[in-house]
Order: sequence, then structure tokens, then C-alpha cells
Amino acid sequence: MVYLPECSDYLCEAKSDTISQAESLDGDTVAHFMNLAKEHNVWLSVGGIHEKGSSADADRVYITHLIINSSGHVVSVYRKLHLFSVDIKGGVRLRESDVAIPGKDILLPVQTPVGKVGMAICYDLRFPEMSLILRSMGADVLTYPSAFTLTTGMAHWEVLLRARAIETQCYVVAAAQMGRHGKKRASYGHAMVVDPWGCVVSCCHEGTGIAIAEIDQGYIRQVREMIPVMEHRRTDLYGVLTANSSPDGDREVYMFGTHPINASHVFYRSTHSFAFVNRKPVVPGHVLVAPLRAAEKFRDLTSAEVCDMFSAAQTIERQLSNHHSATSATIAVQDGADAGQTVNHVHVHILPRKPGDFQHNDDIYEKLENHDKRENQEHRWRTDSDMAAEASVLRDLFACKAST
Repeated sequence: MVYLPECSDYLCEAKSDTISQAESLDGDTVAHFMNLAKEHNVWLSVGGIHEKGSSADADRVYITHLIINSSGHVVSVYRKLHLFSVDIKGGVRLRESDVAIPGKDILLPVQTPVGKVGMAICYDLRFPEMSLILRSMGADVLTYPSAFTLTTGMAHWEVLLRARAIETQCYVVAAAQMGRHGKKRASYGHAMVVDPWGCVVSCCHEGTGIAIAEIDQGYIRQVREMIPVMEHRRTDLYGVLTANSSPDGDREVYMFGTHPINASHVFYRSTHSFAFVNRKPVVPGHVLVAPLRAAEKFRDLTSAEVCDMFSAAQTIERQLSNHHSATSATIAVQDGADAGQTVNHVHVHILPRKPGDFQHNDDIYEKLENHDKRENQEHRWRTDSDMAAEASVLRDLFACKAST
């Protein structure tokens, strides 16, 4: 597998040039890399290209990392999450957010000939939460294609790469730009590969070069067995790190007990949970959160699923309350038929609340118990199109919040 650095297509000094040269993923640049991977029968990590933004954000681009298989097919597309912003007195000043759109998702590691590869880009390196989430998702190798500045590279490049390798017990592969890119910008270089013990096993120095290393799956297992840090994590004290994401683009149906939930009704996904709009909401904004795995009872959930479900509920409640100008919220877990549960799949109700929405506050529990009973004619079942429309609004809301 061959790894290329961030900005594998070009680096420009002027924002206007960066924007004007950007292409979509079906443009000539990606096609060129696809042909190279196929021609040379290698997997290819194109560490970062400038992907044209949408028409609604035409003045910015995505910084996009692609993995292409040896047949020349793009198998994963990651858009840089963390955007670099630095203003060092007497030194470099760079605001990546002026030209780049932040991505929205941490992606599942990609199965490749060298193991499961977790995708990141440059400034993502400074956020250990992301690397730990990728490890929890099964990563064997973490990639940090970069264009580190000289100032930050000399101070932090190697120590950060080694830290990410040690704490995740993964190989870290960091292709890197080097040299001067015009009058105002220069990159540190020193591309390297770090093993799960934190040792630099291959490194480029000054000038253009290639770092070559072998990924040893047996050594990964050995290091993880010697010091099983993932088993020793005190999740009872600080919870489980999970990745929030938009709903799966290729999934048509989510299962809620034995009931299929159309993906168009789902507005939020995390590692273990999903959230969807209600067919008979008790109040505007009444939604449900459930674990992806169809666990019948609360006690059937793993600690990771519990942490993830309530972390998702907290995030959703905060944004829904803002969206509906609510002053409070009712958050209720229904666990079993005697608690009003009508679907054998543990779930959380989130209801944004306002003053006077019920004559008596406790009326909400009676409403919750009976709102989805067919004999209850107070409210009609909503149509699929109505539910899809609400979910679409909420997806945009959460995508917007994730980008700010």
C-alpha cells in the first residue's frame, strides 16, 4: 500500500487559486490516481486533495483523503474534521477554515492488505479522542497524511505521532509534504512510520524521499497482549468515546424491535445508537433514540451501548431544545411493557418542553403511555413523507452544528 501526503494535488498561496483548481471526485485528478492504483496493482492512500464544495458553499473546498484499491476503485472518502488555525507571533499565520469546509464523520477503518486502516488528515493528529475512537472501531493502522508547518513540525511532529501509536497500539503512517510552497509557506516533511510500541521504524529526512516499513499484525497482537490498555480503561469514570455520524447513506432500513424504520426517518447515528422521528409525537420535536442492536431490556445493553445511547440522547436533546425554543425537556427510558413500552427494543423518548404544554405536568406520562395506541384517535398517524421531511430538517440541523 502506498501513502501520499495531504495536498497531493497542489498547494497554492492564494485562496482564489485553491478554489478555482478544486475538482469534484469524478474529476480528472481522482481518475488519474485510480488509474495509477490499477496500473501498478497497489492500494493507494491519497492523503488529501482539494474537493470542490457544494454550490451552497462554492467559496470553500473539502480537504479529502481517499483510499483506492488495487482494482482502481475508491473504497473510502474521508473529509478532514479538524481545521488548522494558528497565529504565531513573528511566525506563521494560517486559518484553514477560511478556505476549507469541515467534514462531518469519523469513518469506520477500511480493510486493506495491511490491516484495517483508520483515516485522518494532518491537524486531526492533535486530537487523541479521534485516534482512540478509530482504535475502538478496530483500526490496526492510523494514517496522518500531512503538510505540517516548519515551526509546529520541529516542535511536535514526531512526539505526536509516537504518542498516537503508543496510546492506540496501532501502527501510524504519516506521509508528509516537505519544502517551500511559495513565499509564505513551507512544510516540515519527515514522513515516518511508527510501530505500536512507539518506535520510529522508518523515516524520511531532508529532501524528497520514501519511507518503507512492514506492517506486522502479529506484533500488533503481541503489544496489545503485553499491555491491554483498552481492557483497563475506566469507562465507569469517564465514559466511552464514540463517534457521532450522519445516518448510513447506503442503509435503507433500521430495525426497531421487529419494526423496520425507513432510513429517511432517521436523522442521527452514533457508534451504537440511532435516532428517528416519531409517528405520533406527543409534543413537537418528540423523537426516539435506540441502540442499533435490538436489545429488549436496559440490562441487556453493554456498558459501551449504555454510554453511547445516553451521550447521543444528551447531544440530541441539546440541539432539539434550541431548535424548538424549549425551556425544559422530558427524557424517559421505557424498559418493558409495564413501563408503557410497546416495542420490545429499549429506547429513550426525548420531548422538548415549554410552559403550559400540558394542563398538569404529570399528564405527559399518561400521554406517553397511550400516544401510540391504535385506539387513541386524538392524533392521527403521520405520513411517511411528513416524517421524512422532519428528519431531513433535523439532519441538516445536526450537520450544521457539527460544522461550527
